[in-house]
Amino acid sequence: MRIAATAFLTDETIAPTDLARELEDRGFAGLYLPEHTHIPVERTTPAPMGGELPREYGRILDPFVALAQAAAVTTRLGLGTGITLLAQHDPIVLAKQIATLDHLSGGRFTLGLGYGWNREEAADHGVEWTARRDIVRDHLAVMRALWAAEPTLYRGAYASVRASHAHPKPAGGAPRILLGGAAGHGVFERVAQDADGWIPIGGRGLTEWLPVLRAAWEKAGRDPGTLQAVPYAVLPTPGKLAHYADLGVEEVVLQLPPATAPEVLRTLDEYAQYL
Repeated sequence: MRIAATAFLTDETIAPTDLARELEDRGFAGLYLPEHTHIPVERTTPAPMGGELPREYGRILDPFVALAQAAAVTTRLGLGTGITLLAQHDPIVLAKQIATLDHLSGGRFTLGLGYGWNREEAADHGVEWTARRDIVRDHLAVMRALWAAEPTLYRGAYASVRASHAHPKPAGGAPRILLGGAAGHGVFERVAQDADGWIPIGGRGLTEWLPVLRAAWEKAGRDPGTLQAVPYAVLPTPGKLAHYADLGVEEVVLQLPPATAPEVLRTLDEYAQYL
């Protein structure tokens, strides 16, 4: 099982270059970074974990800039987002950023994407909340059209692009794409249609839901052996990771604290037992 890590990297935490070097030196498989452009102060949307929203949510670094720094100081470490709020992006600009990062890193990028939870943040980007899943689908289709080997037209209800010359291309034609979202038939149908796998936060309920996801995957005509489920932001125990392995999970992303270097490195040393 590949063991990667994630952290809310901010202007107050360990730097992405330092964390990336330490992860690669220790043998971790990858670094995934979350995204929020901003957190509106006047917010009625509840925090997903309940209670007050932690301070780091409003301070996190842009994941693509931080991952570019991480790519520049490593050679093997996987680089990913967990997750990109795709509805909030101009897909043409984002397609270029992703293709450039993947090209320059030698194909190490994974696009973890999702629909978001913060209505006020999305509203400031002009996102119609009830349409965000369809917006994500159109944005992803635009990016795939720009990554295609030949100029490709895409017309959608929420985003379109003319057949265009667009280079560089991602190293493998397109990065690995993992779709997040709460377990359920609707999300699994979209995973099977649009992605290479599912990136569930925390990993709870995998025993119940993985067979449902596999059924949706096969119903969509996808090769059963290609489905990937990557539990994200996991607080590990030996029993938990052994259970994931028994379920066929091949990669897990462990949660690091949003802290300065000494605390983060102590946590990495604790997690080294799982490598």
